[in-house]
Amino acid sequence: MTAADIQPLVALFSVPEVATWWPGENEPRLTARLEDADEGVGLVIEVDGTLMGFIQYFEEDDPEYRHASIDVVLHPDWCNRGLGTDAVRTLARHLFDDLGHHRLTIDPTVSNARAIASYRKVGFRDVGVMRRYERANDGTWRDSLLMDLLAEELLG
Repeated sequence: MTAADIQPLVALFSVPEVATWWPGENEPRLTARLEDADEGVGLVIEVDGTLMGFIQYFEEDDPEYRHASIDVVLHPDWCNRGLGTDAVRTLARHLFDDLGHHRLTIDPTVSNARAIASYRKVGFRDVGVMRRYERANDGTWRDSLLMDLLAEELLG
């Protein structure tokens, strides 16, 4: 992700179907990712030069708990083509093979069936429900499903 990606990403996160799953994502938060490593590493997902999504990862570097977590979003026009699954699989492979992680986590909202199905195709397994984990745009709390993936479980 570069500074030139900020405005296209702001537009992506303002799409109602995206904003439902990504509450509070905005220009200041995206800009912070460029300036602060604690905000994770953000990557754009492109097809033929067109920005169609965003994926990010965060690393826990404490040697006793070392692992990484992933978040991903696609523009609704690009869903149901396997692109999100491919992006998650590609990033997982990078985190395992190049950065040396042995375990990854992802935490979709329990009602986001499409995302959960995609993550299972990569090999992620359900760990448990985190109750009232994330605040939705309407201010209510919603549950998320904690899923994890060990390096040897990566599919594809």
